[in-house]
Amino acid sequence: MSNPTFNVLFLCTGNSARSILAEAILNRVGAGKFKAYSAGSQPKGEVHPYALQLLKSLNYDSSFARSKSWEEFAVPGAPEMNFVFTVCDNAANESCPIWPGQPMTAHWGIPDPAAAEGTDAEKHLAFAEAYRMLNNRISTFVSLPVNMVDKLALQKRLDEIGRNLPKAG
Repeated sequence: MSNPTFNVLFLCTGNSARSILAEAILNRVGAGKFKAYSAGSQPKGEVHPYALQLLKSLNYDSSFARSKSWEEFAVPGAPEMNFVFTVCDNAANESCPIWPGQPMTAHWGIPDPAAAEGTDAEKHLAFAEAYRMLNNRISTFVSLPVNMVDKLALQKRLDEIGRNLPKAG
């Protein structure tokens, strides 16, 4: 009997940077065990160019990346989510659609690199820092025995991932 693949949705308001990065990271580090998606409550309609540049510089195929509404994942026929993570504070405070299957949820807030000000180098650094924080959290997440622990213990660990990892490096 093969192990199941768990569907994970990363939510943000604009779906142009953090949630896109998270989708890319999980699809790489969780390949075979997880399938990641991303969406936004108010999608910008395009992926931030610095997010695309960063992914390309790290040898990610960014052809998947598009800014889309979370409503795509709340309609009949959409993939059923096992986990839904908000990665920005705005999305955590918004009313989310009702997700079929009652996925486990957690808030993993990351500062918005698209809001960074300063030189191009400082803006690129903000994207690199967001990537580092997401990569740390997602790497911790994929190491959890998600199909072997009880839901309460797993929920506690998901919440800890969002709280305990340093937000700035």
